[in-house]
Amino acid sequence: MKFEMILYEKKDNVAWITLNRPEKYNAQNQELRNEVVAALEDARNDEEVLVIVLTGAGEKAFSAGADISNFLEWTAISVISSNKAARRPYNFIREIPKPVIAMVNGLALGGGCELAMSCDMIIASENARFGQPEISVGVIPGGTGTQILPRLVGEKKAREMIFTGDPISAEEALRIGLVNKVVPLDKLRETVEDLIKKLKSKSPAILKFAKLAVNKSLETPLSVGIESEADYFAMCFGTQDQKEGAKAFFEKRPPKYTGK
Repeated sequence: MKFEMILYEKKDNVAWITLNRPEKYNAQNQELRNEVVAALEDARNDEEVLVIVLTGAGEKAFSAGADISNFLEWTAISVISSNKAARRPYNFIREIPKPVIAMVNGLALGGGCELAMSCDMIIASENARFGQPEISVGVIPGGTGTQILPRLVGEKKAREMIFTGDPISAEEALRIGLVNKVVPLDKLRETVEDLIKKLKSKSPAILKFAKLAVNKSLETPLSVGIESEADYFAMCFGTQDQKEGAKAFFEKRPPKYTGK
């Protein structure tokens, strides 16, 4: 597939997906979302890819959210039809059994905030700002924001952000648990690459089980989640990587994982 709205690069077992509409603050139209999903699907199916990174072109925005140029023409029926016909990246990212990192440079608003929240970890620059400003243009968050944000920052803060539409700073996002780390803009890529290096040293097979287990904790009652965790824990012992990890520990050497 030829990409017009994103940049897609695979290098050293990492897939880099860059939203590439800097003149529009990397706003998301349907074409861009379709391209992100296509790139994510390729990265998921490529066994050489161990980690996926999402970011935005330029220093001003990760993504300022939906492209609202069509909001005046959209109807309830057209939106429902579009959502059912197209695969959305917000949901798909959570299904990918590989670590997905959001490298947030600048604004992450509306659908941009939702896209970042869908990722497993968020590393943000000091100039990043997060928010769900949809209320200011007559809608509510529609890309999982009302569901994921309360789980990350708590009910009251999520209600405040969604009801007022006010953005928060990177420092505030770190304080309330929305992001993992905040660094100077010129250290952002370096910090993400350090995290990638650490993740690549782990077993891809066991990381898959870890992600599935954490996902389950957000989707089910605690009792069901605990049972699922026990099942995933047991599955680890059916992998070659588990034996290699234990053997390497006792032999005091770095493990050599194969993902099997």
